[in-house]
Amino acid sequence: MASRNYISSQLISLFENPPDATAVIKGSPQYSRISGKVEFYQTQIGVVVVSYITGLPFRLGRCEPNILAMHIHNGLCEGTAENPFENAGSHYNPHDCEHPAHAGDLPPLFVNRGYAFSVFLTERFNVREVLGLPVIIHDNRDDFTTQPSGDSGSMIACGTIESAKNLI
Repeated sequence: MASRNYISSQLISLFENPPDATAVIKGSPQYSRISGKVEFYQTQIGVVVVSYITGLPFRLGRCEPNILAMHIHNGLCEGTAENPFENAGSHYNPHDCEHPAHAGDLPPLFVNRGYAFSVFLTERFNVREVLGLPVIIHDNRDDFTTQPSGDSGSMIACGTIESAKNLI
């Protein structure tokens, strides 16, 4: 019980401080309404990742999945008019793991009428390792099976992870 209370108090106090890094998310021209942030907080027990995104595509209906994949990639938030994020590269995978065990494989976004909010804790990377890398939102959910990227569809939004506390 003491360890659970310790972890809870550590995580609650975490949000009293600014994040260690932030990715400002912007949609591709076709999805220009997408915007938001993904924040990264380094802790002793891993990285807490907080995302809040608006303007996401969604389907009406109670039985529609409305789930979109989100990953950290290896490249840049750059590309061409036809493929705005084609230089994003593959998933961040420093240990050469199979999908979905890449360090950059993140939990999916559950879209609620265009909005998504998530908070999770991961030990797959530390904040310094991912600085300068892009966070990508895809137009489909990750099936957690198909190699190498989970058949998650096109890249519809991107943001570069930048230090908020001079961690470089």
